[in-house]
Amino acid sequence: MQIALEWGAPAPALRPHVHRYVGFLERTPRPLRRRELPSGDVHLIISFGPHWDLALHGGRHDSFVAGLDDRHAFSEHQGFAHGIEIQFTPLGAGAFLGLPMRELSYRVAPLDAVAGRAGAELVERLALASSWHARFALLDEVIAARVAQAVPAPAEVAWAWRRLAATNGAVAVGALAGELGWSRKRLIARFREHVGVAPKLYARLLRFQAAVEVLREPGAERLPLAQVALDCGYYDQAHLNRDFRAFAGATPKDYLAGRLPGQAGFDEGNFVQDGLPAAA
Repeated sequence: MQIALEWGAPAPALRPHVHRYVGFLERTPRPLRRRELPSGDVHLIISFGPHWDLALHGGRHDSFVAGLDDRHAFSEHQGFAHGIEIQFTPLGAGAFLGLPMRELSYRVAPLDAVAGRAGAELVERLALASSWHARFALLDEVIAARVAQAVPAPAEVAWAWRRLAATNGAVAVGALAGELGWSRKRLIARFREHVGVAPKLYARLLRFQAAVEVLREPGAERLPLAQVALDCGYYDQAHLNRDFRAFAGATPKDYLAGRLPGQAGFDEGNFVQDGLPAAA
C-alpha cells in the first residue's frame, strides 16, 4: 500500500476561508473504502485520476463538493487515487462557489454542477502543475480572486461563526443571540442559510472534529479519552462517546482501530465495531 500525502496551508489572507489543502497519491492492492466523518468544514475533492464511489450520497464522482452533514458516509476508490482535497470553512465555500451553504447541506455535488466551466478549468490547471507547491500556490490565487468578487455573508453571521470556531463550539446559542441583539430564531435561520446547519449542531461538529484530529495523531491510542474529551470542549468522556456514536457509528476506541498510516483517514475494512470488523 502506498499512501503519500502533502499538507499545505493557505496564504494568511485566506485563513478565514480555507482550513488547509491536502494533496494525495494512493496506490493500494485492493479497493480502499474509507469511513468519512462529519466535520465543520466543506470538502472539495479535485481528482486527477479515476472516479470515486460514494455510498450514502450515491453514484460515482470525479471532482465534487461535500456540504456539511451530521452523518458519516463512505468513499471508495478501486486502488488508485490522485488529487487534492480543499478543506473550506463554510463561509469560504459559500464565497468560492457563490452559493448559500444551505443548498449544499447533506449533499454531494459534482464540481462542474456548482462551479461550471471554471471548475473544469481549475482541475485541468492543477493537474498540469509541476509540483504540490505550485498547485497550492495556484489554489491560493484562484480562491483569493473568487472570494474578492463574492458577496460576503452578513457580518453578524460571520461574527457568530468566528466565535464558535475560535472556541470549538463552546458558546451557547442563546449567548450568541444575546450578544448580537437577535432572537434565537433569527440567528438560527440566518446561520443555517449561510453556514449550512443550525449553530447548535455546528458547535457539536466543531467539538467532534477537534477530537477526530487528536485521534488521527500517532500514539493517540495511548491518550486518556477523558482528557481528550475535556481538551476538545466536551463536558466529559460520556459526551464524547455520545457524539462518536451519533456521528461515526462507533466509540472512539473502536474508531482508532481503522486508522490509515500518515493521518490518511480511516479504512472501513479495518474498522472495528463491538469487537468485529465492520460490515462492507
